[in-house]
Amino acid sequence: MPEDSLVSLEKVADDMLRFELEATLRKGLKTEVEPRAYEHDQVLDIVSRLQMLAKEDYNKKLICAGFTLTPYRTGENEEEGQACETCMYFLVHRRFCELPELMLPVEETWSCRLWRI
Repeated sequence: MPEDSLVSLEKVADDMLRFELEATLRKGLKTEVEPRAYEHDQVLDIVSRLQMLAKEDYNKKLICAGFTLTPYRTGENEEEGQACETCMYFLVHRRFCELPELMLPVEETWSCRLWRI
């Protein structure tokens, strides 16, 4: 199969899964938005929980990582929040979170508690 075809199939699969994840979050899936993982021990705890999940257990990944459909804001007056598009794990060209424990297609405006600059 030509490389362009593989890239196209990957994009379609990403788009379909992203749509499914968004629908799940819009339906009100309760995620663990807080506490945010600002400390090393908090990151390790969340990452170890994610590592125990099956690769395709998307709902539990969304819950554990604390995904939201909008940027996380630390204060009411904060203009810019923590969003996937500003995270070091976000692949802009693919709209994808490449954190090994997540590996999910995401939107730029989404956020999770493992966000890192």
